[in-house]
Amino acid sequence: MKTVGPATGSAAPVRLTSYARGGGCACKIPPGELEAMVAGLLPPPSPGQTLGPGQTPSPGQALGGDEDRLLVGLDDGDDAAVVRTGDGTAVVSTADFFTPVVDDARDWGRIAAANALSDVYAMGGRPLVGLNLLGWPRDVLPAELAGEVLAGALDVARAAGCLVGGGHSIDSPEPLYGMAVTGLVDPDRLLRNDAGRPGVPLTLTKPLGVGILNNRHKRTGEVFAHAVAVMAALNDKASAAALEAGAVCATDVTGFGLLGHLHKLARASGVTAVVDAAAVPVLDGARESLRAGYVSGGTRRNLDWVRPHLDAGRAGEDQLRLLADAQTSGGLLVAGEIPGHPVIGELVPAVAGTTLVIR
Repeated sequence: MKTVGPATGSAAPVRLTSYARGGGCACKIPPGELEAMVAGLLPPPSPGQTLGPGQTPSPGQALGGDEDRLLVGLDDGDDAAVVRTGDGTAVVSTADFFTPVVDDARDWGRIAAANALSDVYAMGGRPLVGLNLLGWPRDVLPAELAGEVLAGALDVARAAGCLVGGGHSIDSPEPLYGMAVTGLVDPDRLLRNDAGRPGVPLTLTKPLGVGILNNRHKRTGEVFAHAVAVMAALNDKASAAALEAGAVCATDVTGFGLLGHLHKLARASGVTAVVDAAAVPVLDGARESLRAGYVSGGTRRNLDWVRPHLDAGRAGEDQLRLLADAQTSGGLLVAGEIPGHPVIGELVPAVAGTTLVIR
């Protein structure tokens, strides 16, 4: 995208990704550090309470015994909070924002909105309203460019049938954008990351590799339109298909990569996940870009985090980095078979010390 330079009045290319240290969901705080941060927010187990592998006590206990209303909270790092309203429905609440993942402002807005909405879909919900979360270096980048980001997000929200009702903005050193989203869900038809059971297949609804291609885009300026299309695509149909198939366990694959999010799912469910690496879909150009060295720091941290819990089999380091690739607005990972999407593995009974097996 080109815009008018504020000082010279001449047309100058604006590369939004150059204004950020990271990009997209790869700029997340590493999962191990994040879990250490929130550990103190969880109350100790109640007397006599028994916890399963990887389980933590419900944060609702800290609300004076009101845990029945908070159906999903900090417990297992699920995709969104879910609160029972008392009239047979439940509210889904989430927030997500990040630095530019692509240079085109409108595409960045589309991707960020789809990513934020995905958390609602990953819980089996329907988004109702989103609020913009914008940080903008107003003395460095023109306001018109921020308007393009907001317009792109509005396009995606409208396609999702989700209202956009304002939001909040700050002057920040790096451009940031995302949304806080509120939706509704049937509390008896939740998709949770702690409901996986042995013997159930695993389905992935979007290909991997956007993190690698985004890293290449940031470093070279090359544009990968097919990666943008994947990131901007909603997970609404995948969520509906999962519910139709009777699934009760799912998560979406974003900054912690397939291995990171699957590790969290397996740990919370008290099972081990087996991944058929050859069955995992990958975007065109991602493997070649990986071999050329376009690997983000977030991807490396993801792999370091899961490695103690991983039986890698004969998978090489490049294969593992691809499976740990930090995705932005990735697909749903569903415990169940979803028509039209590849089965990439299965859940099996827990193997001591191992949540992930690659075959």
